[in-house]
Amino acid sequence: MKDAFGTPQSLLILGGTSEIALATARRLIARRTRTVWLAGRPSPDLEKAAAHLRGLGAETHTVAFDALAPDSHETILGKVFVEGDIDMVLLAFGMLGDQAHDERDPVAAVRVAQTNYTGAVSAGLVCARALQAQGHGSLVVLSSVAAERARRSNFIYGSAKAGLDAFTQGLGDALHGTGVHVMVVRPGFVRTSMTAGRPEMPLATTPEAVATAIELGLRRRSETVWVPGALRLVMTALRHVPRPLFRRLPL
Repeated sequence: MKDAFGTPQSLLILGGTSEIALATARRLIARRTRTVWLAGRPSPDLEKAAAHLRGLGAETHTVAFDALAPDSHETILGKVFVEGDIDMVLLAFGMLGDQAHDERDPVAAVRVAQTNYTGAVSAGLVCARALQAQGHGSLVVLSSVAAERARRSNFIYGSAKAGLDAFTQGLGDALHGTGVHVMVVRPGFVRTSMTAGRPEMPLATTPEAVATAIELGLRRRSETVWVPGALRLVMTALRHVPRPLFRRLPL
């Protein structure tokens, strides 16, 4: 169960090598989180992440999870929930892709869409049902400001995130009043290994800043969190820019 400050004692991360997710785990462990499950494809990086969190004092487990294998999600994630209540699920897996390449390779484009959207729909529904059965918990989903309006430079990724964002909002409405808290997190450009080498966007942020915003959102039981907060105003304005003008913007 969460403590008086809303800090989860147990955490399940889907996408166990995500830099944002691990920054969040570190921050929560420094408060009162004691048990962490890292779900992801088996790899040295996943084991290294688990060892790091154990070093911080958290009982940490790894579980083999593949976003692109939805048929396995119910079985794999169900085993985690059988071990005990999960106070927070952080859905943090995703794939940026390569827009120029993926436009020429529909199979690669579909992989981006399946990772960012359909895999998340499957895992999100499995976890939501488990949280509802236990009667409490938070489902935190990493979306993106890219979900707000498709840009020429990354519309494949942005369209998948738009679907995920809409799905998460609808799921939150469906679970309202059940004791399950659903929160959408919309970061802007985050400086991580995934974005290394790409042109940096204005109002760029860091995994640690996103983690701080997630923790604050949990305490406030927010439904939507923007990181940084100023992006909410920026994206509100961009949504209303006429399309012919929007095409000319260096986005």
